[in-house]
Amino acid sequence: MEVKVYNQEGAEVGQVSLEESVFGVKPNQNVVHQYIVNYLANQRQGTSCAKGRSDVSGGGTKPWRQKGTGRARAGSIRSPLWRGGGIIFGPQPRSYFNEFPKKMKRLATVSALSDKAKNEKIVVVDKLELSEAKTKKIIDILDKLGIGQRKCLILDEGMNNNLVLSVRNIPRVEYSRAPLTNAYEIVNAEAVLLTRAGLEKVQEVFAV
Repeated sequence: MEVKVYNQEGAEVGQVSLEESVFGVKPNQNVVHQYIVNYLANQRQGTSCAKGRSDVSGGGTKPWRQKGTGRARAGSIRSPLWRGGGIIFGPQPRSYFNEFPKKMKRLATVSALSDKAKNEKIVVVDKLELSEAKTKKIIDILDKLGIGQRKCLILDEGMNNNLVLSVRNIPRVEYSRAPLTNAYEIVNAEAVLLTRAGLEKVQEVFAV
C-alpha cells in the first residue's frame, strides 16, 4: 500500500510504502475491544475508600444499657445503622491491573493501524521540526495537512520536546512515541499523523 508523503507546508514530496503485516491485516475487532477494556481498567487508581464501623472515630462505649430502657439495644454509636456511623461493604483500595498477552496486544495495535489505513486516515509527513515550542505553529501545520479540525494522534520516532510542549495545550491532539503507541490511542484518534522516521519505527517494532 502506497501513501503520499507531505512536508510541513502541506506540499506532496513523495510516496512511501506501508508494511502489509502492520497496515494491511484484517482488523480483529474482538481483540481490539478486549485490549481497550483492559487498558482502561489498568488506568484506574483503585484508591476509593470508605470507613467501616471499626474505622470511624468514637463509639468506644455502649450508648445505654442492654435492657430496661424501652429502646432498641445498641452497642455503638458508630453502627452503620446510625447517622455518622460506618459504611457497610464500602469501597476499599484495590488494584484493577490485569496482564494482557503480548501477541494479542500487538494484534490489537496492528488491527487499529490497518483500520486507519483502510479508511485513509493515515497521514505521513517528512518530518516535524520546530525551532521552539509554539502551539500556533503546530496548529498551522495540521491545518495545512488537512487534519486541523480532527482529533489527531502524532507519532514520532523519539522524544521531540518542542513538539510535546506545542501540542499539550490542544485538546484534540495527542503525542506519543511511535514504538510505544497502543490500540487505544489509535482508535481514539480520527487521524494518525506519522513522521517518516516514526513510520519506520512503527513498522520495525510491530512487523511480524
